[in-house]
Amino acid sequence: MKVRVTVMLKEGVLDPQGKAIGHALHTLGFPGVQDVRVGKIIDLDVEGTDRAAVQKQAEDMGRDLLANLVIEDFTVEVLG
Repeated sequence: MKVRVTVMLKEGVLDPQGKAIGHALHTLGFPGVQDVRVGKIIDLDVEGTDRAAVQKQAEDMGRDLLANLVIEDFTVEVLG
């Protein structure tokens, strides 16, 4: 099954890459951009047909390795 894990910095955690992108967008003439947050998307192919089991396994992966839970949150989406 295809699984997508999205990892983002928690609210309140400084995002220097997002700030740099926001500044660059303003410089390029996009003044309407208010805030930019940068994250990462991890696409996985996971063996299994039980959607709930695959979801649980991906959540375990997120907690154990893919996200730093001190400064990041993550979501899991089973795509099918």
